[in-house]
Amino acid sequence: MNVRASLTNAIPELVAIRQDLHAHPELGLEEVRTSDVIARHLEAYGYKVSRGLARTGLVATLSHGTGRRSVGIRADIDALPILEETGLAYASKTPGLMHACGHDGHTAMLLGAARAIAERRNFDGTVHLIFQPAEENFGGAKIMVEEGLFDRFPCDAVFALHNEPGLPFGQFAFRDGAIMAAVDEARITLNGRGGHGAEPQETADPIVAGASIVMALQTVVSRNIHPLDPTVVTVGSFHAGSASNIIPERAEIVVGIRSFDPAVRDELERRIRLIAERQAESYEMTATVDYLRSYDATINHSAETDLLRDIAIRFAGPEKVADLPRPFMGSEDFAYMLKERPGSYFFLGARASEKDRPLHHPGYNFNDDLLPIGAAFWTEVVETYLKPA
Repeated sequence: MNVRASLTNAIPELVAIRQDLHAHPELGLEEVRTSDVIARHLEAYGYKVSRGLARTGLVATLSHGTGRRSVGIRADIDALPILEETGLAYASKTPGLMHACGHDGHTAMLLGAARAIAERRNFDGTVHLIFQPAEENFGGAKIMVEEGLFDRFPCDAVFALHNEPGLPFGQFAFRDGAIMAAVDEARITLNGRGGHGAEPQETADPIVAGASIVMALQTVVSRNIHPLDPTVVTVGSFHAGSASNIIPERAEIVVGIRSFDPAVRDELERRIRLIAERQAESYEMTATVDYLRSYDATINHSAETDLLRDIAIRFAGPEKVADLPRPFMGSEDFAYMLKERPGSYFFLGARASEKDRPLHHPGYNFNDDLLPIGAAFWTEVVETYLKPA
């Protein structure tokens, strides 16, 4: 029996799991109920479940045959601090939290694969299913790696996917090398000298200096970085003042930075610090820059990406498989797993209608029709990678 046929009876269960998770979202490192639900199903399928990595993460292990190879498949499980506006019958029951990125769907897909893999037993080796917390904000993948993920659960390769409403439904999108950007944040605090708005000459106005910094930051990408190095510098927040007749003491500017090349990343930090400090000095005030390096760039490995592409062509047909012409500027902490083990991260298209909302939108909802596709594909990946001799 082919994989899709073997999953037919499981589809209602997968939909029920996904919608239950959607109704009960939990933030990163707080996914207690979510982990309980996942563990209960995995244990029923016959997996050995290990809990507690990165607090709420878990790994399900199943071995079959005598093969010594092993493979890991990751699903992220956390939700976002967004007030849901879908109006669904199974909408979030926790105001201010929702699964706005489809991690509920990723989890249900991998649970579907877990069931099919266990029932079919068409592999020789060991499979580790990694249910990772805190992808959105706290780097759950990095925490799991630091806590010994691959020491305790050795993987010859590791894979992950993300649904993408910007791509046609059911399309597999791959990319060798860089696929997701590194993300950093700079918080610039300007320390001026406040006073009466009618007497600006007696002050050092941090709003004027801040405006100058915002404009100067626009030159970092256009004049300091090579045009062929994908880079983004975005001023996402500028806070200062409280009234038209008061010049404030301070202003705060928050900058989001995206890049791929480590040398470019270093240059971005150097230039942003220099611009903030020197512009402030020119206005006779000081600036402090708190620069936070967050997720590294997600870099796929060639052989594993080629393997996934070949499986997808057999699985869905060449018309449903595409190579991304450029990387996404979003970020992904699966980067830390790929730094430790060869593997690949890819996208599965979810757009079925022009009305579909993008990721992180309060009206977004994961398309349940993707569940059997993702579950079947993960099963194919495991059975191909651990193909019996």
